[in-house]
Amino acid sequence: MSEQPSSPLDLSTRFCGFDALNEPRVVIDEAVLRRNIEDMATLVGGRAALHPHIKTHKSLEIARLQKENGASGFTTARPYEAAMLLRDGLFPVTLAYPLLNPQTIAGLLREATSAEDIRFVADSCETVDALIAGAREAGRRATVFMKVDVGLHRCGVDPNAETALKIAAAIDGSADLNFGGILSHAGHAYGAGNPVVVTTIAESELAIMTAMRRKLEAAGIDVSRVSIGSTPTLVKNAGFEGIDEVRPGNYVFYDLTAVRLGLVERDSLSLGVAARIIAVNDHYAIANVGSKTLSSDLGAHGTSATKSFGEAWMIGHDAPLPVAKLSEEHAFLELGGSGPKVGTPVLILPNHSCPVANLSGRLLALGTVDVPSREIHVEGFVGNWR
Repeated sequence: MSEQPSSPLDLSTRFCGFDALNEPRVVIDEAVLRRNIEDMATLVGGRAALHPHIKTHKSLEIARLQKENGASGFTTARPYEAAMLLRDGLFPVTLAYPLLNPQTIAGLLREATSAEDIRFVADSCETVDALIAGAREAGRRATVFMKVDVGLHRCGVDPNAETALKIAAAIDGSADLNFGGILSHAGHAYGAGNPVVVTTIAESELAIMTAMRRKLEAAGIDVSRVSIGSTPTLVKNAGFEGIDEVRPGNYVFYDLTAVRLGLVERDSLSLGVAARIIAVNDHYAIANVGSKTLSSDLGAHGTSATKSFGEAWMIGHDAPLPVAKLSEEHAFLELGGSGPKVGTPVLILPNHSCPVANLSGRLLALGTVDVPSREIHVEGFVGNWR
């Protein structure tokens, strides 16, 4: 068994009822889920529009709960997620992912009632051309943000290159597009290691986006919105001056990555995986869940601040068993002494909650003495759209 963590998970008050489940399930502590959503709305406090990223949960029920608690728009990574929200009247939607298929763009524009209901991003001449073609096919203008690379080096224009001005001008000058502003995602904050570095990254993002806005406005391009994202850089933010929208996602569930970064304690984690011990040997206790449920992520964006694939907690214990390795349907829990008995229920906290929710296709909100457990539908599960 591992050393006792500074913030142990008290299963006498958390994830109540997980131990009654006979089959592995991805479970939600609904009271904590609601608290996380309320806390983020309070943190932002109206200083910017809250447009949460729903790729974390892909659930209309949770999106509606976010709207009830201050969300004035939403963000997605996939076209089918955007369509799901539009059809449910949850907009505006920002599809924060470059698209190259004009037919996909046209289809989303037809789903929307106005150009502001669905917003796209571009970071290359090719994506601008695709958006123009899609807008023409749909017969309506498309609203487009220019995505800016603030350090993750995944997508986005280089803020120091002349290409940024060229792409912004192409969007702004097109008769088929509306220039929506500039957008960023400081996802490299997940590899920061501690809260101080997270805040430093948030400061850098703020400075880069402020400078980009000034550069474009000096060139005669009006920047009506600056939109930033990532849960870490909001929890440990550098202020909201000059920021119009924020797009956190992971905060609804959090996970062990957030704990290791010092963003939250374990009592803020609202998603876990209920499982049972099915075998015990001299080396490991084996739980009946594996990589097909927990994923093989060691952290977001390929970060690897840990060597384990999660923590397996048992009722009455002050420390977890590390998930040392995974097979597709088995978790190897590292023993540090006598092992648990076969049949013992365990609650596994994952490193990265987003792929766990996505892989599950369904979530179980655990009940209380007076309220039964119930399914939370995950309408944005990829299997529903194939």
